[in-house]
Amino acid sequence: MRFALPALAGAALLALAPVNAAPEPAAAQMAKALEGRTAGEPVKCLNLRDIRSTQIIKGTAILYETNGGVIYVNTPRGGAQSLDKWDVLVTNTHSSQLCSIDVVRLYDTSSRIQTGFVNLGEFVPYRKAKS
Repeated sequence: MRFALPALAGAALLALAPVNAAPEPAAAQMAKALEGRTAGEPVKCLNLRDIRSTQIIKGTAILYETNGGVIYVNTPRGGAQSLDKWDVLVTNTHSSQLCSIDVVRLYDTSSRIQTGFVNLGEFVPYRKAKS
């Protein structure tokens, strides 16, 4: 009987804990990131100094946000299925630009083991719609 009360208290706490939500599908994640933006003409390269952040859409694309607030979507020509939100992107560039001919290696953040690579495609700019 001594153990019944702590066991019941523990069970009650577990019942109140939030259930982990299922991961958001890639299409919904992409739509959310690009909401209120319109696509422009694709470009072959981005200046590295202009890239402010990156976001991986699992198995689909890499989003590059630039200093000007433009989000460039890169749908890799190969290896997109390797993209995972827990990966770190490692690019060996030979200029001050990231281009559609570059290869990006993917490393797992916890194990630091290479998990794959992608061959970049063209960068499609998405700008906020002017009101």
